[in-house]
Amino acid sequence: MGQAADDRLAPPPRAEPPEETEPTGRLEPPRSGARTRRGAPTRPPRVPRLAGPPRRTRPVGRLRSLSDTPPVRRIRRRALTLLSQPYWEAPSSAYVVRRWPGLTAMCCATLFFWLSLTPSLVPRPWLLQGVIGGITAAIGYALGALVEWPARLCLGPLYRRYRSRVLRRLPGRPGPHWRARAWLAYYLLSTGLTIAALSWSADAQRELRRLQEMPETLTWHSMMIALLAMAICFALVAVGRAVRLGTRVLIRLLGRFVPRPVAIVAGLLVSATVVVFGTRDVVFDRGIIDVAARLAENTDKSTKDGIVRPTSPLVSGSSASLVRWDELGYEGRNFTGSSLSPHQISTVTGKRAVQPIRVYIGQEAAPTFTSRAKLAVRELERTGAFDRDVLAIAGTTGRGWVNSTDAEPLEYIHGGNTAIVAVQYSYLPSWASFLVDKEQAGRATRALVEAVRARWLRIPADERPKLVVFGESLGAYGIEASFDGPDDMLAKVDGALLAGAPNFSPIRRQLTAHRDRGSPVWRPEYRKGRHFRFAQWPREDLARPGPESAWKQPRVVYLQNASDAIVWWSPDLALEPPRWLRKPLGPDITDEVNWFPLVTFWQTTVDMAVSYGVGAPHGHRYGNGSVEGWAAVAPAEGWTRQDTEQLRRFMDQREAPY
Repeated sequence: MGQAADDRLAPPPRAEPPEETEPTGRLEPPRSGARTRRGAPTRPPRVPRLAGPPRRTRPVGRLRSLSDTPPVRRIRRRALTLLSQPYWEAPSSAYVVRRWPGLTAMCCATLFFWLSLTPSLVPRPWLLQGVIGGITAAIGYALGALVEWPARLCLGPLYRRYRSRVLRRLPGRPGPHWRARAWLAYYLLSTGLTIAALSWSADAQRELRRLQEMPETLTWHSMMIALLAMAICFALVAVGRAVRLGTRVLIRLLGRFVPRPVAIVAGLLVSATVVVFGTRDVVFDRGIIDVAARLAENTDKSTKDGIVRPTSPLVSGSSASLVRWDELGYEGRNFTGSSLSPHQISTVTGKRAVQPIRVYIGQEAAPTFTSRAKLAVRELERTGAFDRDVLAIAGTTGRGWVNSTDAEPLEYIHGGNTAIVAVQYSYLPSWASFLVDKEQAGRATRALVEAVRARWLRIPADERPKLVVFGESLGAYGIEASFDGPDDMLAKVDGALLAGAPNFSPIRRQLTAHRDRGSPVWRPEYRKGRHFRFAQWPREDLARPGPESAWKQPRVVYLQNASDAIVWWSPDLALEPPRWLRKPLGPDITDEVNWFPLVTFWQTTVDMAVSYGVGAPHGHRYGNGSVEGWAAVAPAEGWTRQDTEQLRRFMDQREAPY
């Protein structure tokens, strides 16, 4: 029994290897590495597995750990590779277009993009914010690259000379890991700060909308702004690199025939000439402007729905007119075809009215500015305009637009006993005329003012009608360009109403530059408001410089909004802080507005495009401020403040004819 227990406790016997036996007539298996008859290598003989501990197997139904799957291992491997080198290294230094951007340039581009998110004069939609952000970021990238290039040229030799001393003072030996850490830091910081900047920008835009009496709800597509800005920035950078590559190829070709310094200078000059003149003449003048001119010329031949040929002989374009209906142009037909009738005027004022005179000379009616002005005088004589109470000369914008909101109040106030004359000088829309031919507005309007005034002076002084002038935007500039200064305007006309005069308007600039001490640039007071007064809310602002009794005749009213980008836009914004950003700011401008070089220039440029998207009196919208303006400049006999308020209520409710 003890033996049996010992047998149970003893370990199992180890398996003995099989004894070798003699071959029994069968072929011996080939040795390892030997080949068979067909030449294929054979496997070595299998060695029997020795007995050992049992092999551990995975239980059935147990899943492999997620971190051990091949996709996760690949993702981990790629992440580690990206962390060690978070940028793309160009295979050769010859790569110009397809190479990784510089870190300094990217930091500057990101900084400029943040600055572009700051508010400006009017609220901006997300699409235009993305455009201005991309352009501004590209400018920042160019400046950063420009700074980095000379820095490397200057600091490179110094670093190579004192490299050993520098390395001894550094905590770690510089290498690729330094560059990788710098890029990783840029990715993290730029992402977080960009999200914060977009959020702050959305809040600032909502505040600006509140100040300008717009709905505070604003969908600020932050992600779309960032993506659009990145796309535009990278596109502009790629274009710049393509120009650089072309310049390098040109220099290399010229170097075969001339010394290298000469080739470099010649290549740079040729490249700069092609870029400047190609952009201005080919892309802008013969591209954008030419297309706009063709479209505008086709539009000029059409007529707005609801506008019909006038039947009154006192209106240009009628059967009795010296100017045919089809010669008036699109804006001329709008102006004359919507002429008020005596019944319309009487219904609003409750007083007797007559048919107002409207004279308009289209561009096709006469070839030159002088001939159009002479034709306008003959048309005024035909209609009896010099026998009316008021004769008004209107400055037109672009393709000949006259704002009905500026013309109709004058006709209502005087019961239709008025005559208004205007001429067309261009087919281009206002924005194109603003850029390329604003001088034509001045020459055309000056020719008209001189011709009409020469005929007006032939009338005895006590029998002459009041001679007044008015215009909006580019039309206001045309009126100002017709005179040699403020005193010349006061000496030649009996009053003026100008709205949204551009920054380059000569008389407005002179009034602003010589304003009374203490008055802000957005509401200047000139000589205590004796003749000239500026207003955004005319009812209150026209009385601000002093009592009405101190307002002498003739009177000139400027409707000017503090948030009008067309009033403040100037190329000087790129490098000089404007005066309209000095304290105190305008009543509809947020305190978050600041000036930054180049950035504010592009912001104000975009603001000009969206300045019509706000309500009056904000942006470039002046609404019915001309009612109070005309009531102050050229009131009719017996016209009262109650009449002004009644007309204002009607104008606020009426629908503009065009």
